[in-house]
Amino acid sequence: MGIKERKERHKEDLRQRILDAAKVLFLKEGYEATSIRKIASAIEFSPTTIYLYYKDKNDIIYTLQKEGFKVLRTKFSALSNVDDPFERLKAMGRTYLQFSMENREFYELMFIMKEPLEYLQKICGSEAEQWDDGVEAFNFLVYTIAECQRSGYFKGHDTKMFSLLVWSTVHGLCALNMHGHITHVVEKHLIELKEGTQILDCAFDSYIKFLEQIKG
Repeated sequence: MGIKERKERHKEDLRQRILDAAKVLFLKEGYEATSIRKIASAIEFSPTTIYLYYKDKNDIIYTLQKEGFKVLRTKFSALSNVDDPFERLKAMGRTYLQFSMENREFYELMFIMKEPLEYLQKICGSEAEQWDDGVEAFNFLVYTIAECQRSGYFKGHDTKMFSLLVWSTVHGLCALNMHGHITHVVEKHLIELKEGTQILDCAFDSYIKFLEQIKG
């Protein structure tokens, strides 16, 4: 490996270290409490070094959001070969749930925190960049719902609004589970579970049964 290649690898490694440190700090301390100085301290570099790679912490959190969507998009792409659209829809829901549990930091940045969207609105206002990764992820859901409708399911529903309903439902399960609210409901005995069963699995199975009942 030549000197130029080593320098490029060093830059990419440092860029990733910045993102990894920021991701942890944003979740642990919150967006407002996280500063460039804290991120720099976490990777043992000066704040000046951070500014060589990112304009500010808004730029960092937006970059992290895009990285998260790329991971989710890759997972969805693996489902493209599921021919039955209804089975694909169910698989997408399970994949989404699994993503939220395995990538909590990303999920918070992508779907809970408001700052990435605020930054997005600013740069889109200047036509600098679009939310391509997020749009592609949602469009894959819309495409799957449309295929379900072509197969005779979910008749009478607007495709995009029904897609929004599906996403909102699964997102609600993810968010409630992530912050402990579903577990709290079980602990207060508001929902009874059979021994050895998981509340999130039961809730998702009930959601799937509901879809099967209304699919037509």
